[in-house]
Amino acid sequence: MSFRFITKSIHAYLIDYPVAIVLMAAPFELKLGQSEPIAMWLSVVVGVAALLLAAMTNHPTGLVRIIPYWLHLWVDRAVGVVFVIAPFAFKFAGLDAWYYWVLAAAVLLTTSVFNAPAEPVARLGLNGRAAG
Repeated sequence: MSFRFITKSIHAYLIDYPVAIVLMAAPFELKLGQSEPIAMWLSVVVGVAALLLAAMTNHPTGLVRIIPYWLHLWVDRAVGVVFVIAPFAFKFAGLDAWYYWVLAAAVLLTTSVFNAPAEPVARLGLNGRAAG
């Protein structure tokens, strides 16, 4: 049994926009920023950026579709790494730190371990659809 079940469509419909909204709203609900104010605003800024990234990605829910999905995944992974480092770099403590570490684990697992590989490029036709 494969753990790689998060397809491009699942990522587009069930992850991108809901996660962006959570990143923007959760800091206020959780009252982040008790140890450092940047703990609240980092999540909000990344949430806005995630919303723009989702809207500009070439996947089913993309509105402009200029960013390739593989690049979207690498940006997500980079954000995961930033979320691992941020509590150390900005001296977050308590809930502020744990919030980012939990998010980092979720992002990195979703985009790496559980991410289903895309259809091989060799099987795609010129219009981006499967050949045959």
